[in-house]
Amino acid sequence: MPTLEQWFATTKAQADKLETIGAIADRHIGGAQKADETNELNLELIQELKKAGYHTYAVPKEFGGEGASLYDILLCQERLAQADASTALAIGWHHITLFHLTHNRLWESETFERLCRAVVEQGALINRADSEAATGSPSRGGKPQTTAEWTGSGFVLNGRKAFTSLSTALGYVIVSARDDLAGGISDFLIPIDTEGLRIDPTWNMVGMRGTASHDLVLDRVKLPESARVYTKTPGESNGRLNFAMLNIPACYLGIAIAASKEAITFASRYQPNSLDNPIIQLPHIRQKIGQMELELTAARHFLYGVAGRWSQEAELRAEEHRFVSPDIAAVKQFAIQSALSIVDKAMRVVGIHGLSQTHLLQRLYRDVRFGLHNPPMEDYTLEMLAHRAIDEAAGKSNQI
Repeated sequence: MPTLEQWFATTKAQADKLETIGAIADRHIGGAQKADETNELNLELIQELKKAGYHTYAVPKEFGGEGASLYDILLCQERLAQADASTALAIGWHHITLFHLTHNRLWESETFERLCRAVVEQGALINRADSEAATGSPSRGGKPQTTAEWTGSGFVLNGRKAFTSLSTALGYVIVSARDDLAGGISDFLIPIDTEGLRIDPTWNMVGMRGTASHDLVLDRVKLPESARVYTKTPGESNGRLNFAMLNIPACYLGIAIAASKEAITFASRYQPNSLDNPIIQLPHIRQKIGQMELELTAARHFLYGVAGRWSQEAELRAEEHRFVSPDIAAVKQFAIQSALSIVDKAMRVVGIHGLSQTHLLQRLYRDVRFGLHNPPMEDYTLEMLAHRAIDEAAGKSNQI
């Protein structure tokens, strides 16, 4: 009989990947607590994941990577998050970035191949740096204040990016900047050790402390013309979501699973002297456990149902914007609501013990709330779903 982690693994290859990543993650649970206390990455876990080739899962096989499916990675991300949600969320952005580049092939093929080879052969990790304190989320249409000035032979970049997850372990970063030469916003691929580029350790939040989501500062960073890898056309995204963003709900469902397990373990062992049996025998405790399982089961089926359908249906991928983007957003919203509810119920089962600084649940309680602030946001999600429902009801075929 499959375990909870194995239930959605439909092939032996998926089950093997899941077992490998799960074993690695469990060896570093102590490191997750330390990373939370010190506000640093769980580097030993990241290094062991890299030794196992986990960082290459989203790299195409043609360039030496694992070429794993999104479904494969979501299974592993959920499992990894049970042991260390911060590491799962942080390395998830590496996967999201590579999956997006692989699926859309927006760059020159030689440039993309060089990046993939650096990931596979040098162990390089990558993330995008788009958010800025003054502009808010780029998903809201915020325009970067970071500038790329053309010098006649290259570019000089100046600016500051916020929330650069995995910052102190990155090999490369993709920076978006206002590019007057191109008349729009351009992406620049920059090695992290480039002169003028530095990490400002500003990340000091109450949760997800082990993501190292510090500020990235660009102080007259000189780049060759070839560093500009892509220029966006006005309104290009048009509400389209990157399907690999399903990484985010997978991480938060991993937190929910960990909280549920912790509550069940506690209830199985805790027996006040007023009772003849552990509290897991009490009807109201069993009701809470059943409610957690119901919410978790529904959220996981939604996540893996959408991921599996996207992976299998070419026609659906062609209609990604109209059909899949609202579903991606809905999965995230539903998963976060479920995870928040599950962790809260777990806290009620454990009671005051769960608020101890040494107890796992207090960290899960803090970490899970960050899902409210990862994209896409609730109002944006509901607007997308409303548009789709209204459009379908009216019998229209135009895109939102």
